[in-house]
Amino acid sequence: MALIVTPLQPMFAAEISGVDLEHALDSRIAAQIVDAMNQYAVCIYRPGKPLSNEAHIALGKMLGPIDTVPVFKIAGRGKSRLPPELNDASNIDENNEIMKENSRLIMFRRGDRLWHSDMSFHPNRAVYSLLSAHEIPPVGADTEFADMRAAYDALPHERKAEIEGLVAIHSIWHSRQLAGYPNPTDEELASRPPTPQKLVQTVPGSGRKTLYLASHASHIEGWPHERGAALLADLTQFATQAQFVYRHRWRVGDLVIWDNRCTMHRGTDYEDTRYRRDVRRATTRENAISA
Repeated sequence: MALIVTPLQPMFAAEISGVDLEHALDSRIAAQIVDAMNQYAVCIYRPGKPLSNEAHIALGKMLGPIDTVPVFKIAGRGKSRLPPELNDASNIDENNEIMKENSRLIMFRRGDRLWHSDMSFHPNRAVYSLLSAHEIPPVGADTEFADMRAAYDALPHERKAEIEGLVAIHSIWHSRQLAGYPNPTDEELASRPPTPQKLVQTVPGSGRKTLYLASHASHIEGWPHERGAALLADLTQFATQAQFVYRHRWRVGDLVIWDNRCTMHRGTDYEDTRYRRDVRRATTRENAISA
């Protein structure tokens, strides 16, 4: 059994098929997925029904060390309805009900509608995100992905020289407040302090240079705050032009894998206090995760 890779755009985003990731996962298939990710950065698997939580977790573990505990605290968050290896990116609370307007959790989730890279605010960055769709709204809630490798390649030489070596400061609380989240509590702030990240990076596997941006990034280290924020905004606007973007329209059962080191993504709007959206994410990291 060999993986079939069908490009959706010439160099960005592909559909993978020809394998059964629910029952027939092995190291050879995992290596083929990594090869496809190195080229296309976003891979879509459409088996027609959601992977079981067990298969989802097993696939994540084949691709790298995965999260098993929350990486920050949200005041008022209850016990997760999912296994610890899966992040609940849904609008569903611990009682399996749609979150209410003005709940702290739903305001936090709305930050996912800003362009971002998962875990850029953490020193042990995310590599792959594996998002599985169990329920989707009838309207909206697509996900857009931006190819930060192609965006870097398209920058003028002068801009590349200007940004080489710069470091941006990333914080989950910065992006959440941009999206309307209330002032974080002292406990929330202490649970995940800001993290510096190089603005230009080289992606392992492909060896390509890439921009490393996110709405989590607030300013440039060593620059006046406003000047750094303006540069980040300009680069984000450039990198999210239509020629660099793939828009995924979800079906129940879809599994989308993306490389956070060289992409940004955002969810599109939907009526999040009316329609259920049950999506579950396994997240691999660059380095082994200590307890």
